[in-house]
Amino acid sequence: MKLLSVNLGSPRQVAYTSQPEGLTGIDKRPADGPVRVAAPGPKGIGASGLAGDAVCHTRHHGGNDQAVYAYAREDLDVWERELGRSLANGCFGENLTTDGLDVSGALIGERWRIGSEVVLEVTAGRIPCNTFQGHLGERGWVRRFTQKGATGAYLRVIEPGEIRAGDPVEIVHRPDHGVTATMQFRAVTTERELLPRLLAAGEALHTETLARARAYVAEHGA
Repeated sequence: MKLLSVNLGSPRQVAYTSQPEGLTGIDKRPADGPVRVAAPGPKGIGASGLAGDAVCHTRHHGGNDQAVYAYAREDLDVWERELGRSLANGCFGENLTTDGLDVSGALIGERWRIGSEVVLEVTAGRIPCNTFQGHLGERGWVRRFTQKGATGAYLRVIEPGEIRAGDPVEIVHRPDHGVTATMQFRAVTTERELLPRLLAAGEALHTETLARARAYVAEHGA
């Protein structure tokens, strides 16, 4: 398991984002050298966990629970075949394009050591938005991405440091609860009845998901 690329985005003005100034950093490109990774701070204040990476709409993106976004090259390859077009590393807005790692099937709370320094922890799957759809230029993309459920994974930074393309990825902790990034995604999008099951992941969950799951149980029961 390894990193194929570490991808960074620069602010770009587009017509398809709801960001007040029309800016997005979703168009990410592979970095040439090492990139510093650290916790960026709370959502709404903190942006990306990667130095030099733009997160423009901090109301919805960035922050400690969404410091880093990873997507598997294997899933990009599947989408290439289905869409009939090439998809470069970083084109889904992912910071990390991985090889040999089941990113969408990763467990909430699963920890990855990347290179010799950095440790990241899985918090959630990625919910598609209109900016993502506009960036790819695929009609009905939000629905299509949601139906497939190959969401990739958001991660928080446990141990900061530098990473670069080619670094090995090692799973150093794997919980036994069975709550995956894809299950979390399904629970907060199309299958709300799954929300109580997410609580098995506890505090490792994205804080917004944890609050939503607890509120659902309080209203509907487990």
